[in-house]
Amino acid sequence: MRILLYIIRGIFIMVCAGAGLAVARVMTAELPESFLSDPFNSVLLTVGLGIGAIVLDILAGSRSPATLAAIFVGVIVGGIFAFFASTALVFVLPEEFHHPSYVLALRIIAWVILTYLSIAVILQTKDNFRFVIPYVEFYRQARGERPILLDTSAIIDGRVADLFETHIMEDTIVVPSFVLVELQAIADSGTRTKRVRGRRGLDILARLKQMEGIDVRVLEADDSDESVDQRLIKLARSLEGRIVTTDFNLNKAARLQGVDVININDMANALKPVVVPGEALSVSIIKEGEEANQGVGYLDDGTMVVVEGGREHIGKKKDITVTSVLQTSAGRMIFGRPEG
Repeated sequence: MRILLYIIRGIFIMVCAGAGLAVARVMTAELPESFLSDPFNSVLLTVGLGIGAIVLDILAGSRSPATLAAIFVGVIVGGIFAFFASTALVFVLPEEFHHPSYVLALRIIAWVILTYLSIAVILQTKDNFRFVIPYVEFYRQARGERPILLDTSAIIDGRVADLFETHIMEDTIVVPSFVLVELQAIADSGTRTKRVRGRRGLDILARLKQMEGIDVRVLEADDSDESVDQRLIKLARSLEGRIVTTDFNLNKAARLQGVDVININDMANALKPVVVPGEALSVSIIKEGEEANQGVGYLDDGTMVVVEGGREHIGKKKDITVTSVLQTSAGRMIFGRPEG
């Protein structure tokens, strides 16, 4: 989408040059001795002002892609501002500049500059404002009070669908376009495991869209060379939304930048039965642990259980005594030893 902005900037410079020629023609007919009656001076002035406007636009940065609606609104807003600005300047300028030719030249220059700036500002900030105009009203509705932005990991995980099916959260679900592109790339991967996970994620999105009372929106976002995580964090900040993820690193990075995160692992841990040291558990030991003489098993909810001295019991179901519990955003681990 940046290419469209470059094209608009090029056309804008040509329009500035044309406006300069028009000003020179008017001034030649009315005030042939004036500075602006020279076409070179007029073109140089208008093009210089145009370049200055582009520099201001670039320094302000860009966030959103160009749209025809933004251009249309920018032309109208720029024209209105240009009329009032040029009218106000006429009263400020010295008396010798009140000639109709000077006023016309001033109005032309003001219209060109302010129209471009209006288009550029609307293109870059339309996601952040709640104007009551059709193309921005869509974003206002999509935002809701606190929109939920889904990360790729949360979509693939699948538990997010079960979560929204309970109607605990009824905020609008926003799936940024770059997350959808990443999900499609995973689904088209040459690796079978990734391909299965990607297709599972697409099925989860389809399931969410079919849920009654759940509003799922795919939000077109700007093209950027930044990572998906950083773009997701920036979008969440601009929409004042919350990110749903299972990615531990994204969770930390988002919180450091002031973005609220709903970590599905944290929610799952909060809902798990409490296990305390000294409690007895029965677990099937299925494999060796990382340390010597350790065995590893899993509870029905997927919690990993590390059994000290459990290597000799691999393949058996064993009663153990819990010695400690380690609970983090990445999951929960239980440590224990065989009873007796």
